Amino acid sequence: MNYSTVKGVSPHPLLTSPNADSDAARIEKFLLEAVQVEEDDYLTEIASHLILAGGKRQRPQFSILAAAAGLPEGAAVHDDVARGGVSVELVQVGSLYHDDVMDEAQIRRQVPSVNARWGNLRAILAGDFLLARASEIAASLGTEVAGLLATSIAELCKGQIAELQTLYNVDRTEAEYYPSIHGKTATLFSTASRIGGIVGGFDRDVIDRLTSFGYNYGMAFQIVDDVLDVIATDEQLGKPAGNDMIEGVYSLPVIYTLESGDGEALRKLLADGLTEADRSTAIEIVRGGPGVKRALDKAITFADKAKTDILEVSNNTAAQLLADTSQYLVDSVHISQPENS
Repeated sequence: MNYSTVKGVSPHPLLTSPNADSDAARIEKFLLEAVQVEEDDYLTEIASHLILAGGKRQRPQFSILAAAAGLPEGAAVHDDVARGGVSVELVQVGSLYHDDVMDEAQIRRQVPSVNARWGNLRAILAGDFLLARASEIAASLGTEVAGLLATSIAELCKGQIAELQTLYNVDRTEAEYYPSIHGKTATLFSTASRIGGIVGGFDRDVIDRLTSFGYNYGMAFQIVDDVLDVIATDEQLGKPAGNDMIEGVYSLPVIYTLESGDGEALRKLLADGLTEADRSTAIEIVRGGPGVKRALDKAITFADKAKTDILEVSNNTAAQLLADTSQYLVDSVHISQPENS
């Protein structure tokens, strides 16, 4: 099979929201307010570094659209919902500061990483500062949101630990993979969506449905991201393709390949840690085997569940945008059969 990424061919659904520009403006406003440190320009510069570098801001957008999905068509979403989403985004950015220290990463969002520019100690402390700011915002929105965010940070750490426990383990299983991506990725999407429901004042069944939407979207999101790691080009990724394998993180397409008839050849390459010289060979084995297709099928299953969840909340414009975003996610990877198949 041949694979290609088609992101960017059509506008991302979140960009087509009737309120996209105004929502983006208030998200940026609240993010920058959160990292401003009075009379400390130095900490402000470090804390705002990756925020100013850009980002999709999907998590705060999910908070806003989740709230809008439970409101009458066209009803305004309160600023507190956006602030709640910003608290989740700050957790995400703070975790990136810490991840880059652990990975010794030099580039993040096409700019020097915080640790590369200011050193590990400042990167760790600035990451902690962002988590603290996130907690302040959550606390201002009530004890339930504060508790939810604290639990999410704990789940994020658990997911990272689960991944570290299986580094360079060619026997890593699908069952070991899911808790890791639940903690590292799905938790923050589900939290962002749940905050939209809590701050929006919705009934518990609606809040739980929004939470389930965010979880299933997040699981699909991470699986697709792991697929892209082995099928996209270095230029598309902004980092070497197959980088996860080099770092000993064997994701779902790799796990499935190791279980297949192509597994022995890949296993031999990974046995002592994948070298840069063998990276392209390993990528071709994964691309040529059944692992990518099986992983994409799993992503589609999660994305379909996400669509079902959000459309059971309502079928208004906001809910449809979130459903379309779930579909767009899996459509971002195209599988083409060879002409002679």
